[in-house]
Amino acid sequence: MRRLASCILLLCPLGTMAQTANTDSVHTIQEVVVSGFRIAGNVWASSPVQTLSHTDMERLGIRDMGDALKRFAGVQVKDYGGVGGMKTVNIRGLGAGHTGVVYDDVQVGDCQSGQVDLSRFTLDNVSLVSLQVGQADDIYQSAKAYASAGLINIHTLEDSDTAGRLSATVRTGSYGLLSPALLFHQQYSRLRIGVYGNHERADGVYDFKLKNGNKTIRERRSNSDIETWHGELNMAWQTDSRQILKWKAYGFTSHRGLPGAVIYDNPHSAERLTDKNVFTQVFYENRLKPRIRFKTAAKWNYAWTRYSDDPAGGYKEDTYRQQEAYLTATLWCEPLRELHLSLAQDYAYNHLTMTLPQASDPTRNSLWTALAANCHTGRFVFNASLLATNITEKVKLGQASGGFHRLSPAFSLQWHCLRHLRFRLGYKDIFRTPTLNELYYTGVGNRCLEPETSRQWNLGATYCQTFRQTLQLSLTADGYLGNVTDKIIAVPKMFYWQMMNAGKVHQTGLDLSMNIERRWGGKTSLAVTGSYSFLKATDRTDPADIYYGDQIAYTPRHSGAASILLHTSWADLGYNVLWMGERYSLGYAIPQNRMAGFADHSITLSKELRVFHQQLRIRFDLRNLGNKNYEIVRFYPMPGTNWRLSISWKGRGKVKR
Repeated sequence: MRRLASCILLLCPLGTMAQTANTDSVHTIQEVVVSGFRIAGNVWASSPVQTLSHTDMERLGIRDMGDALKRFAGVQVKDYGGVGGMKTVNIRGLGAGHTGVVYDDVQVGDCQSGQVDLSRFTLDNVSLVSLQVGQADDIYQSAKAYASAGLINIHTLEDSDTAGRLSATVRTGSYGLLSPALLFHQQYSRLRIGVYGNHERADGVYDFKLKNGNKTIRERRSNSDIETWHGELNMAWQTDSRQILKWKAYGFTSHRGLPGAVIYDNPHSAERLTDKNVFTQVFYENRLKPRIRFKTAAKWNYAWTRYSDDPAGGYKEDTYRQQEAYLTATLWCEPLRELHLSLAQDYAYNHLTMTLPQASDPTRNSLWTALAANCHTGRFVFNASLLATNITEKVKLGQASGGFHRLSPAFSLQWHCLRHLRFRLGYKDIFRTPTLNELYYTGVGNRCLEPETSRQWNLGATYCQTFRQTLQLSLTADGYLGNVTDKIIAVPKMFYWQMMNAGKVHQTGLDLSMNIERRWGGKTSLAVTGSYSFLKATDRTDPADIYYGDQIAYTPRHSGAASILLHTSWADLGYNVLWMGERYSLGYAIPQNRMAGFADHSITLSKELRVFHQQLRIRFDLRNLGNKNYEIVRFYPMPGTNWRLSISWKGRGKVKR
């Protein structure tokens, strides 16, 4: 609405100048700002989608990517605690391997473990984070984007102003945290350049209290220090109104300790992890005609990881190297006004080398082909897709797997039955390819594994209404049923563990979300948001098993989040709570495996100032007000009450011609 008002204001003076040119007089009018409510994308979508903007995350005091995703319904984030703890995302009890991650239109992958550590993505240069479950309305995407049950989309900031912008942020807080960041945008005619750099360090030492059996342990968390460097260079060349070329170079390195599980009264850990990751990607889009679009991208990725430990048996060190080449191309067309079609083709080459004895050093070649359609007819929106996956592998030592070849259908349907009420129905049949660790890890891998298949049904309703232009209410409710077959689990053998297709899981769940926003004038508003998830994910492998019918590990039946944000012309004040019900550390529901539920309360206060025509924002966060060392992962206590202070400065330069 602000952009529309700006266009109107731009045209009005031009028209006035043209009409009064003969009299050499110019009439000016005062600026008019047209404001309106932003409708959440989840309300209009045919399948569940949840979003958080950069402004939302700033005002709510969201610190990192894991913290942002915890606010989405149906999401469980595995957090191993501390500043540098690894964070992976599990959607609707499917496991982190079923969650895809897209960073600026190109997929992020890890063929070794199948899990992307989201702790390496900072939020300073992120404009939007979204989570899509099932078949998306947007069919103008890569083929690999269809290959996951859920998809996390991360978009970085792209400053569209013609004037340059420089911003700097410094954070400090508990556990020795110090994190400076610098972001720069500049427009040179048709060329846009963005540079981002971030450094973070923390000792990660905090006191904790943990009950282990009948004994209460009071210790200090050790070996949880971290130091990271992260840098990006982005360039975009707008060749004309129809074509754009983008290039990104990314670098990340981290040195961190891995705090171990606190077993009985032994909190000691000597595990260390060093990560180095660089990638570069090129993206090109051409709007060939008003009804035909084409885009393509290429990416090269290199990841190096060194793991070391010093147990009683002697020093141990392993090194892993991953190389990936990825190509994607998508053609979109609109043969009829109500019908959109797309064809996408992706290829990926992955190679993994390990210093383990008898390492296989596997190579994987993957092809994905996706055909999708989007149709609007009256009050109905229908989406359908068919994905063909063909994967072949070869190894340096031993025998490779037989490869994987599957067809995966999906569809979604939306019915706009009333002005403010919509219903939606969706289905997705998808599978998770076994990771290279699961197939080839020395002594553990199993080269005969089958893909882990997931079939999900979703039935939901959305409601949104604005009352007198001052109050907006939006509600969503999604119930779902799912089955996972050939679940890949580790099964103990005589002298070792081995990966096997030995699991079946049945899922029944409900996700609810609510957003209420009240405005007084143009500078004061109160927003209340909340989400609730119920998930019954039970083991259905073998009725003879003692744990048959029990809830699967680390999956709470009840979880949720809520926030209250008061925005005024003076400051922003926010309150957040994240809560999780009881769950079990193993898929056997006995008291010894039970993990208590918890609630994490936090408050955020931020103030924006104008100093010499520059923007300055000061934000203070106070987390875990209850000072509870709750556990998300068994025997990994989270920090107690902790604080963070952020100071951000934004300046504006001159236009470069």
